[in-house]
Order: sequence, then structure tokens, then C-alpha cells
Amino acid sequence: MSIRLRFAPSPTGRIHVGNVRTALLNWLFAERQGGQVLLRIDDTDLARSTKEFEQGIEDDLTWLGLNWQERANQSARFDAYERAAEKLKSAGLLYPAYETEDELERKRKIAQATNKPPVYDRSALKLSADERKALEAAGRKPHWRFKLSGARKEWVDLVRGPVSIDTASLSDPVLIREDGAFLYTLPSVVDDVDFNITHIVRGEDHVTNSGVQIEIFEALGGPTPELGHFPLLVGADGEALSKRLGSLSVSELRAQGYEPMAVCSHLAKIGTSDPVEARLSFKQLADEFSFEKIGRAPARFDPEELKRVNAAVLHKTEYAAVRERLAKEGADRGEDFWNAIRANTVLLPEVKAWAHIVDGPIEPLVTDPAFASAAAQVLPSGAYDATTWSAFTNAVKEKTGAKGKALFMPLRQALTGLDHGPEMAALFPLIGEARARKRLMGEAA
Repeated sequence: MSIRLRFAPSPTGRIHVGNVRTALLNWLFAERQGGQVLLRIDDTDLARSTKEFEQGIEDDLTWLGLNWQERANQSARFDAYERAAEKLKSAGLLYPAYETEDELERKRKIAQATNKPPVYDRSALKLSADERKALEAAGRKPHWRFKLSGARKEWVDLVRGPVSIDTASLSDPVLIREDGAFLYTLPSVVDDVDFNITHIVRGEDHVTNSGVQIEIFEALGGPTPELGHFPLLVGADGEALSKRLGSLSVSELRAQGYEPMAVCSHLAKIGTSDPVEARLSFKQLADEFSFEKIGRAPARFDPEELKRVNAAVLHKTEYAAVRERLAKEGADRGEDFWNAIRANTVLLPEVKAWAHIVDGPIEPLVTDPAFASAAAQVLPSGAYDATTWSAFTNAVKEKTGAKGKALFMPLRQALTGLDHGPEMAALFPLIGEARARKRLMGEAA
């Protein structure tokens, strides 16, 4: 049987780094195993789901290089969910319950006060047909609960190893709300069966839910996929990311100028035994992927580490791969320019500042006018190349006696207006004689 996985975002917002990590682990495993990925849009919440967010999810995944082989919308599959619900009802496994939320909350508080687990007491199963009719005549609408077996469900998790969930310790889950809307659990299982999903890879917050879903798989007569649950993301400080995810959406990272392979490299490696290093191809990430490498501790997402990885990606990127994007930034000054500044670039939009340093006009930083004037007197004429900087600095050294930092720093400051930056040997030919002469004389150029 071919390997089939799925990524199932809800189109109620843009996807963020937590979603991307889930998607990425599915894609990496599928790529390595020669399998496929289904993009399943979980849009059963018709009130909150929008086509705009749905398109945004597709755009973000495409930008990251995560291409799916099949696609489905849950909103187009309500008939399949209804058929599954009727099958469970006929088997006596899906039953109506009429308690209000307030009544259920009182039951939970009573259970806690008597040191009992807050598990639903199945009182709805004790109602007679007449009692149900009376409740419905009074305006009560039922929600529908799945009757758990009370057995222990066990599986060998792809990440966690042997896992056991005692369903007797769980409340019978609600699968259909009073308004007839399906909750996540039933449609997800129905889709996994119908689309022949072989592996489910998701966050460890679904471990208990997996015990429930295994019973629904069995009740519907479908094979249970293999399951893998990985630790969730936390911030660099170890705190949950939930309150900060808005600033960590893929669209926001893209707008800030991050590279898709930097985002993928970082999210693929954090929380694993591999060092967090830049990779330039998805295939390399897939070749290095293994569930055995994923640790049990939460994975720490550190924006500063992402910047480091992003810089490493840019430092390895050839001019041909960024030429069009440089042009869009208004900063394409040719291959020599890119080779000169890429080692000093963390995010691609920074190239505009380096292009401005080359083209000007900038205000030169001349701390010693006499020194700068002397340097201007020995400035070479004509076209500059990679050897010009060395010849120029040797001439300045001979004329002024300056050496080391006292030689190079004031020249850098006058020529670029900065005390740091790319190698001057590469930058100097791009600045050229005319601008260099004006800047050494303290003129904006």
C-alpha cells in the first residue's frame, strides 16, 4: 500500500510556524517514503471559514515548497459524514444526550468535589423514549455522543513508542452538536478512511484524542492509520507560543524577507538530534529526516536562531537564484554586487541598503579630513577590479604612515559611511573612482 498522509488546516486564519511544523513533518516523511500528501481543508465551521484564508493557506504552502498531490474540502463532504453518523447510530454507538452546558458543568463540579474523575455519567443512556420526547417537546435539542468501549487502546507511536489510552477514563465524546454541526473528530476519521490515509502525524495534544478516534475507525470498519505525535513548539524562553502566533504567521515571515528554505530548515531541525543548520533543498531535509531523531522535550522556536539560519541560506545562494528578487527589491547591481554583500545579509530586503551604499548618495563619515585628503591624492584612476583596493591601501599607507585599523577604518567610514560591512576589496570596484573621490573629500556622493 502506498504511503498517504494529510495536512488538515482550518481556513479561519493564516497558518503559523506551529502549523508549518506539522505540515513539514508530514511532507518530509512522505517525500522520504515516496508517498503522497492530501491537503484537507477543514472548513466544517462555515461561519468562521473563508475562501480568503483558504487561498492564503495554499499560497503559504506553495511559497514554502510544500506541494500536495490531492486536495479536499470537508464542506463538500457532509453527506459522507451523515452516512457515517447513521451507521454509528444504527450500531447503538452514537446516542442523543440532552444536558445543557450548565448542567454538565454542575456534574463536573460535583464529581470533583467527591474526588471522582469528571467523566460524563452516561445518564442520557438511561432515558426512556417518552423522556426523550418530553425533553424535545420542551425545546431541548440533543447533542450526539459516541459510546466508548471502556477498553484500553494501544499502539506503537512513530515518535513516542508504545502508547496506551484507557478509554474508561474518558467522557463519551460529542461528535455532533445541538445545531447539527459536526465536531472535528468524526469528519476527520471519515476522511482518513475514504482517502486511504496510512499515517497520521500531528502534535502530542492529540494523543488522548487518538485513543477515541481508534474506536471510531474500528466502528466504521476502516483500518486505523499508523500514528505519530510530536512535542509542540515553545518560544525561546520555554513558554507556549499561543499568544505570539500572529507575529509568526508564514505571511508575516515572508513579508519580513525570510527565505522559505530557512523556515523549513529551522522547523525541520529544532527538537531533533540534528544540529539546526541551513539546507538549500527540500530533498536534503527529507533524506535526513527520521522520527527517531525527534526528542520528547518541546521544540524551541527562536526567532534569532531563524535569522542565523536565514543568513546561512543567503550566504550559500548563488546570484542566478536571487536575480529576479533583487530586481523586485530595486537592488540588482549584478553578480559581483551580490557576491560582495551576501555574506553580510541576514534578510534579503537588506540588499537595498547595500545598493544605496554603492550607488549613493551617502553622507561620508570623515573623522580625519587631512588623512582622507591624502588618501584622495593617491586614489587610482580608471576602472577598478579586485586588486585595486590592495594597491590603494598600500599607497595610502606609504603616504600617511597609517597601518592596521588606523588605516582601514577611516577609509571604510569615508567610503561607505559605516564602520562595518562587506569586504572593501569587493565593494571598492562597485563604488568606483568618481564616488570614492567625492566621499574622501567629505562630499555626499
